[in-house]
Amino acid sequence: MLVGAVGYNYRHRKDFIMDCPQGVGSPLILLIKEPSVFVINGIEHRAEKNSFILLSPDTPVKYHAAEEFYTDDWLYFNYEKGDKEKFESLDVPKDALVYLGNIDELSQIIRSVAYEYQLMKEGHEEVTRCYMEIFLLKLARQLKCTDKKSCIITDRNSRFMQLRAYIYAMPEDIADVGSMAWDMGISRSSFQHMYKKMFGVSVMTDVISARMERASQLLATTNLSVREVAERCGYTNEYGFMKRFKMHFGKTPTEFRSML
Repeated sequence: MLVGAVGYNYRHRKDFIMDCPQGVGSPLILLIKEPSVFVINGIEHRAEKNSFILLSPDTPVKYHAAEEFYTDDWLYFNYEKGDKEKFESLDVPKDALVYLGNIDELSQIIRSVAYEYQLMKEGHEEVTRCYMEIFLLKLARQLKCTDKKSCIITDRNSRFMQLRAYIYAMPEDIADVGSMAWDMGISRSSFQHMYKKMFGVSVMTDVISARMERASQLLATTNLSVREVAERCGYTNEYGFMKRFKMHFGKTPTEFRSML
């Protein structure tokens, strides 16, 4: 696949309309990130958030936001030798909206393609070809998930794994359990139950572990005061932090640092 143009996470307001009565001119991949309305070959369709479509060059199409915004990743490309056969062997449909459930991984590949395409360094075409090979293989795997309920579960599980990774990456930014549940779109009790079922520990156990891990790193590698370490780990009360640290490590922060 030879990439012609690519865009990552483009957002438009509701008045945006893409109207191509003669087709889009070359094969076009869209990862659709907001509810949208598509008119394909004169027939109107509702595109759900996290949908995919591969548009043929000469297919009449018109699309716009169904709500406040229209957001997508887009990639125009040209087929190279063997590409059409590859699409067919992977059962990638043309001119049909497909709900994927979760497009985060695919979107990140498009992001990498966009970065490489804009960089225009030596060998960028070969690098983007490799990215697109990966994109197609991962897309084909997701297309096999035809059961919408299964896709929703996959999407939810992926979001929980992303949340856990964020907790350990940025523990100081984690809000209360209610806020995390709100962001996940489920009740507080369901959120706590599902988190523990997935990871074997409560969400607050993970938050505390992440904060203690960050605190031990800061104490070992910086000259920050205990108060500053507490703040950087998400604690507003220095004494509360010291009490939690001693419960976790069996030593106060000062004692822990003095032993290094």
